[in-house]
Amino acid sequence: MRLPLRARTLPGRVTTGGYLLHSGLEHWNGGEEQAEGLHTMASNAFPFLKSIPARRFLRLLSAAEIATGTALLAPVVPPALAGAALTGFSGGMLALYARTPAFRKPGSIWPSQAGLGVSKDVWMLGIGLDLLAGAVADRRKH
Repeated sequence: MRLPLRARTLPGRVTTGGYLLHSGLEHWNGGEEQAEGLHTMASNAFPFLKSIPARRFLRLLSAAEIATGTALLAPVVPPALAGAALTGFSGGMLALYARTPAFRKPGSIWPSQAGLGVSKDVWMLGIGLDLLAGAVADRRKH
């Protein structure tokens, strides 16, 4: 059986997958204060999230991180699928960044100190898009 994994995708998949899996596991048992803080931040950017209780929101975020991290780390998951998962997850995080004015310097796309952590998700978007582009290029070769 030939695995769909390519050596060139390993650095991005392992580092990003490990980071997301760890973050998801940390969030899974996060406390009430953490749940409230993340829920408030997300609800301010996406008002439809206000109807979800804070603890449930934290569990959903955690599950998304765990699923995305696992997809990146699992060698049986094709690069296109792992890339799509990562692109979707990081796109959501960057939308949060874009919709939260306090995360950016006034009149700029560049991060404020408060937005530095979320703005770094742009690298995850790049890795996800690279996985997708590589999968398309591989299909064209065959």
